[in-house]
Amino acid sequence: MDIVHPPAQAYAEKYTSPEDALLHEVAEYTYTQHEHSHMLSGHLQGKFLEMMSCMIRPKRILEIGTFTGYSALCLAKGLQPDGKLHTIELREDDAARAKSYFDRSIYQEQIILHIGNALEIVGEMVEQWDLVFIDADKENYINYFDRVFPAVKQNGFILADNVLFHGQVLEEPIKGKNAKAIQAFNDHLLERTDIELVMLPVRDGISVIRKLH
Repeated sequence: MDIVHPPAQAYAEKYTSPEDALLHEVAEYTYTQHEHSHMLSGHLQGKFLEMMSCMIRPKRILEIGTFTGYSALCLAKGLQPDGKLHTIELREDDAARAKSYFDRSIYQEQIILHIGNALEIVGEMVEQWDLVFIDADKENYINYFDRVFPAVKQNGFILADNVLFHGQVLEEPIKGKNAKAIQAFNDHLLERTDIELVMLPVRDGISVIRKLH
């Protein structure tokens, strides 16, 4: 299911500032060479991530799910000069590809790549996060959120990708373990009183979550 009407998507991309040369290279490689290219944030969502980061001006960003590095490069654009972005990827091949792009960017000293199980790695970190982006395996979304939430600063933000999961959460009954997991995550957020959130129908759906206390 197309969440956004394709002509509207194309129109929005036309009237969005273009991606830089390195991001374009990441996108071209991923779309033409990677079997899971649909996982890429892409131009429109990438620019949204960049804008959010530039508005927040974070010192510490956590990304759960690096993939080929596109979203990390977008998020890094809002970092303060002494800021750091920690990004975690389970797949070694994707991590190596992302690292090759990070090393060619102006953020090579600011992006720290971790390879392995995100729940374990996050549990070992001693940081306070201004901005978190969750875009990894859907069955662990609640676990990722609950693990990282105590380390998010008050009025800090968590962004969660794929919250419409290809439109499958709109079906009745909901089928598939990933769609069910996303529905459970969305319900989990709605029940909380310590956050404010807005769900946006951008690409595959993205929730913007602000920590109240």
